[in-house]
Amino acid sequence: MDDGLADLLHRIVAILGDLARDRMAADQPQLTYTQLRFIGTLEEAPGTTQHRLAESLGLSDAAASRALRGLQEAGYVEIVTDPAHARRRLVSATQAGKDVFHATGVSMATELRDWLIRQDFPYERYLSDSRHLAALLSSDRRSSPGVKGRTVLESPA
Repeated sequence: MDDGLADLLHRIVAILGDLARDRMAADQPQLTYTQLRFIGTLEEAPGTTQHRLAESLGLSDAAASRALRGLQEAGYVEIVTDPAHARRRLVSATQAGKDVFHATGVSMATELRDWLIRQDFPYERYLSDSRHLAALLSSDRRSSPGVKGRTVLESPA
């Protein structure tokens, strides 16, 4: 992926994460952007290993462990030893974690949508196009158009 595009997408996601955290109700804990990403990722892939979770979020194992420790203490994630491998830790979001994640995101999504529409941003078209792009990329990764003999999603040699 073009570094400029990747940087732009990461910047947008980081800004949205910061907005979500800033908009959390006063009675809710102030989770970091990384902690919000952990809970959201775990909701989609429960029982993920701590190492795989760290990799998927681009973090070191130590950084993941620090972020997860606070989430575990707050009761937002559950970390158990994998019965098949004693050194592997499996992480899942608890219902409380899912609840705080959704409470953070739902009101923010509505506010963001309404603000973008007031700015004459074509929100519905953007949302539809984004869903279509995600579906295309996830359904047919191997037959994506090639660039110099590689598929678009392959890393350079």
